[in-house]
Amino acid sequence: MGSVMDETQKIRIVAQLPYMRRHARALTGSQEVGDEYVKRALQRILDRAGADPEPLSRADLFRCLHNVLSLPAVPRGEPDRPAAGPESTGELVQRRLEERVLRLPPTWRAALLLVHAEGFARSEAAHVLDVTPEVLAELLDEAWTALREEQPARVLIIEDEAVIALDIAGIVAEMGHAVVGVAARSDEAVHLARTGQPSLILADIQLEDGNTGIQTVARILETADLPVVFVTAYPERLLTGERIEPTFIVSKPFEPELLQIAVSQALFCASSA
Repeated sequence: MGSVMDETQKIRIVAQLPYMRRHARALTGSQEVGDEYVKRALQRILDRAGADPEPLSRADLFRCLHNVLSLPAVPRGEPDRPAAGPESTGELVQRRLEERVLRLPPTWRAALLLVHAEGFARSEAAHVLDVTPEVLAELLDEAWTALREEQPARVLIIEDEAVIALDIAGIVAEMGHAVVGVAARSDEAVHLARTGQPSLILADIQLEDGNTGIQTVARILETADLPVVFVTAYPERLLTGERIEPTFIVSKPFEPELLQIAVSQALFCASSA
């Protein structure tokens, strides 16, 4: 017997799907892997619709996603590998997905993203992670402590609005990272990327010379493998699912905490890839 879902529920899911994909992508550091988990979550949501017609809240939808993600609270390390032997394509894909799961950020990073990036109230974030509010508070405290202990990075800022560029530079410096340059134009950004040897890029979408930050970053990544955080006033334009999407997106206007989390998560995922 097929599952039944009312129109209100369908509309709610469609509205939240881009943000579930963004969240999964930020946690895994990969669009492909994040989308795979969202697909699994949607299947569970559909199965539940047939057994329980009660509408799911936004927090319920994200909780379904986290039930699929199963974030480990263990240190990163190499996963156990099966004995050598032939693997089918399906087995190979599954093994790689499992390896990614074992290297996923711990739950406290998820808590930061839920509260500061997705805008959940603490009580809602606790529901998503299936923990008590007290445990969530501990996770957030641990996360901010870890942020302050991260190794410094070299950051290139690509931003055509001087005031915003200064704000970003100040936030990055407060985190203990070094700003290797600020560029408002595409050619300038490419030059600074080659000479400044950054380990992270923070890029606006629209630049002073009419080029886009995505095009500029693509030029830089032709010769360098760097994590990138995009900053934009229109994140929904990048969350369509119709093309390769940025892994880390910060919406303008942004709170300093959100940018700090995005920087930290981008560096973390790059180090664990």
